[in-house]
Amino acid sequence: MKGFIAITALVLLGGCANWNPFQSSTPADDWTTWTCDSQAKVVWRYTDDSRQEVDVRLGGADQVHRLKQEPGASGSLYSDNMLAFHMKGEEGLVYWVATNDLIGRGCKAQ
Repeated sequence: MKGFIAITALVLLGGCANWNPFQSSTPADDWTTWTCDSQAKVVWRYTDDSRQEVDVRLGGADQVHRLKQEPGASGSLYSDNMLAFHMKGEEGLVYWVATNDLIGRGCKAQ
């Protein structure tokens, strides 16, 4: 009986050795950085595996725009009615929706 208790205690302690309650379950830095033909930097990431939303940051800004997928003719178009991010293949286009002001085109991974 003492042997059983000792083995059980060792198994429990061994299982706790790899547990870290402060470790994040998601990667800390899963952002993709693209540079556009205008030299604008676009930093973006999918919010989940369904790819229905993306987070976008422009340049080195801390402000994050959460864009939702919109119907589009080709590629994927994401917008929050302020900012639009259109991806087709390995390139992107970013512009302000209200003014249709282009931020950058030909945006590609570095």
